Amino acid sequence: MPENATRDNLQVITEALDSGEMQRAARILNAFHPSEIAHLLESLPQSQRMFIWNMLDHDDDGEILLHVGDEVRSGLIEVMNKEQLISATEGLDLDDLADLLADLPSAVTETALNNLDSSDRQRLQSVLSFDEDSAGGLMNTDTVTVRRDNTLDVVQRYLRMRQQLPQHTDRLFVVDRYENYLGTLALTDVLTNDPATLVGDIMEETVEPILVTTEDNEVAKTFEHLDLISAPVIDENNKLLGRITIDDVVDVIRDEAEHSVMSMAGLNEEEDLFAPITKSTRRRALWLGVNMLTAFLAAWVISLFQDTLERIIVLAVLIPVVASMGGIAGSQTLTLVIRGLALKQIGKSNSKILLLRELGVGMLNGLLWSLIVAIIAVLWFNDLQLGWIIALAMMVNLICAGLAGVLIPIALRKYGIDPALAGGVVLTTITDVVGIFAFLGLATLLLL
Repeated sequence: MPENATRDNLQVITEALDSGEMQRAARILNAFHPSEIAHLLESLPQSQRMFIWNMLDHDDDGEILLHVGDEVRSGLIEVMNKEQLISATEGLDLDDLADLLADLPSAVTETALNNLDSSDRQRLQSVLSFDEDSAGGLMNTDTVTVRRDNTLDVVQRYLRMRQQLPQHTDRLFVVDRYENYLGTLALTDVLTNDPATLVGDIMEETVEPILVTTEDNEVAKTFEHLDLISAPVIDENNKLLGRITIDDVVDVIRDEAEHSVMSMAGLNEEEDLFAPITKSTRRRALWLGVNMLTAFLAAWVISLFQDTLERIIVLAVLIPVVASMGGIAGSQTLTLVIRGLALKQIGKSNSKILLLRELGVGMLNGLLWSLIVAIIAVLWFNDLQLGWIIALAMMVNLICAGLAGVLIPIALRKYGIDPALAGGVVLTTITDVVGIFAFLGLATLLLL
């Protein structure tokens, strides 16, 4: 939902509540789509959130709970009784129900499963058996299948008999008698071809199915590259298990984007914007502690040259210039490499080429900016030798920053560490230490 729509909804509800028009506010609120209500709830402090929650008709509680973040969902579930939670599970698609059940108390989960018929219960348990971050965790088992020896007339009569199709159905799946996947049949082909045509004559066999164990980010890339609306999911024996639809893939893409942004600050993408102060403080304290240690490391390097700084105090003025330029240059490379790793664009075959490329970029930027900074330093402090020193230090740090920006995320990924989470801290530490050491080290050698 667009940002301005969330802001407008928040303003409309706030104005209605401020004017004391509770019934009007409730009427407006309950006319919103569940996703709009979810965004509204996430945009409110906890006290106001509970007030708004109690104004709802609670007809769409399940959909709302699915659209809010994990922390907000947990808080809402805590204030709901067992009957309300069970009611929230009713009417949800099996894939959505599987997502919600993971956060519900065991007693509610057991009751919700018992309320399903044996067929749906078996299908749901099949979805729950897969990792939630895999194709199996994303898939919906509600598929429409046909045989290749059926005519389109038979298919049309079958669809009319069903009366309704699952959401986002753009194609039917062709299987054999053992439910092995054979291909797809587009609904447009069903409607536009001669009813006497056999399914096997016009089915598409080029649509590759997705293996049930495929990671969700790989599923998202497949949808993006092939412009899919839905895709079949199979097991290792080629048996059709279900389908993945574009709405679930959009959620994956959004979660991946939020994860990348929030991880760079050491935060969780599901963190509640209005979580209790003490809870947020505890979370952020760890990351601040890590950064404090890296800062002390840089301070220790500076302390090694204390005598130099005492004799040539002007060096202290220029230290931030060298360190910050290296940090920015490294961050640019780091961001590009993390993106390339996420998109599977970087591997053994091209990592050396990328390293040499960034080395070249670092050298050229080093030559350019070291010259500019040297001129500024000479004009500012009227010291030609100081200009040469800061120019050399800048060259060293920018080249090092380019190398570190490539090597750090690749190394972290190799050892199973998220580069988006740890890459920035490691990079900043390296560029600060190298920049300071190069600058003060050269000054000690050449000026003393």
